[in-house]
Parts: sequence; C-alpha cells; structure tokens
Amino acid sequence: MKKNYFILFLFIVIGLVVGIIIGELLAPVKALSFLTKSVGFSWEPKADLNVIKYNIDFEVKLNLCAVIGLAGAIWLYRKL
Repeated sequence: MKKNYFILFLFIVIGLVVGIIIGELLAPVKALSFLTKSVGFSWEPKADLNVIKYNIDFEVKLNLCAVIGLAGAIWLYRKL
C-alpha cells in the first residue's frame, strides 16, 4: 500500500476522535480524571481589507486520551 499524507491525516483525525470519545466515556470515573482533563487552544484570525472581511475561529480541546489516540493512530499508520 502506498503511503501518502492524506491517509496519515485521516489516521490522525480518526485517532483524535476515538481518543476524545473514550475520554468523554471515562469522564464520570473519578479515578481516571487525569485522563479526561481538557486543555483548549484557540486561534482567531481576522482581517478587514475594505474589499474582503473574514473572521475564522479555530478551537482545539485535547486531553490525555486524545493524545494516546493520536499516538496509536501514528503507530498504526507506520505499521501499514
């Protein structure tokens, strides 16, 4: 199988989503709270150029489960 960047991107997105879902499922368990604490990053590029005006909001919330899912996705991609 030929490896390309689209497949890697797909693996990364799926790994992050699976990690976040697992983190949400484990949120009620108090003993595993260190896995489910989220850290948010946001980036809001804006411009008003009198011809074009744009406002884009990006927000990423990561927790340890998402990072583990990301690492697992990259590991699976390398095994292909």
